[in-house]
Amino acid sequence: MAAEQASAQERSADALAAQVRDADELQARESEAASTRAAAVRTDAGAALATAAEHARATLATTDAKVGDDAVRQALAGELAAADTALAATGESATTLRVLAARLAASDALVVAAHDTWVQEQAAAAAAAAARPSAPKAAPGKPATSAPSCGTTYSGPPFYTSPATAGGDGSNGKLPPEALSAISWDVDPHGTPYYLKNSAAAALERLNTAFRGAFGHNLDLDLTYRDYDTQVAMRAALGSVAATPGTSTHGTGLALDVPELPCEYGWDTPQRSWLVSNGPSYGWVSPSWAGRNGSNPEYWHFEYRG
Repeated sequence: MAAEQASAQERSADALAAQVRDADELQARESEAASTRAAAVRTDAGAALATAAEHARATLATTDAKVGDDAVRQALAGELAAADTALAATGESATTLRVLAARLAASDALVVAAHDTWVQEQAAAAAAAAARPSAPKAAPGKPATSAPSCGTTYSGPPFYTSPATAGGDGSNGKLPPEALSAISWDVDPHGTPYYLKNSAAAALERLNTAFRGAFGHNLDLDLTYRDYDTQVAMRAALGSVAATPGTSTHGTGLALDVPELPCEYGWDTPQRSWLVSNGPSYGWVSPSWAGRNGSNPEYWHFEYRG
């Protein structure tokens, strides 16, 4: 009888132990599942913050010197620095990462809005300038025959810089968007940015910084990239003074014209002399054919040679 009681007690103890083990295993599985869920949530929060950080970096790059008040860009840079620090750490909670992503997105939106306002203001200023009456231009390459004047030396029909050629094959006058960059400080009278080939635009940005330091204002632009259709139109309007369509250096995105204003950029003016002397340091030159004694004198024309 005693043996049977002992055996029953042992079975009861074994059953209890099994129940405890089962409870421990269940708790361990639940804890592991909770940890896995928490890790997944943190991973998702980190990915969202990383995406917001990359967008913020792109926003800062494209809005440099293109907002009315740089304070918004400085604030975005501060939020981006905080985000990068959190992403590099390993102990930040998902909640912290989400908060940082929300703050970064809000700051990013403020910079984008400030940039849009800047673009609108630039376009409005350009439109106002275009609306002001100006003297007619004389054909490019032909010196004025009237008495010396500070008015423009161009009297042909107006032409404007061209945007990138969507689907362009990269040939002269057919450069695709990825081949061109917009100059940061100016747009033409139609509000179209002045585009140049990426390397030429980057070099001109550096040249303009030096020019502004010397003269207190940005370099004035008249024409930059010229697509094929515009080359055809100019040839039809101006004859042999304009390049044969498909051969213009403007069609390569490697040429620019400053305004044909003889008292500002004409022969022997301080501005042109500075450009001729200093431009080559930035890859920009006045080609020999465009010189005063060249085959087609154009004081306004410069080309990027790298």
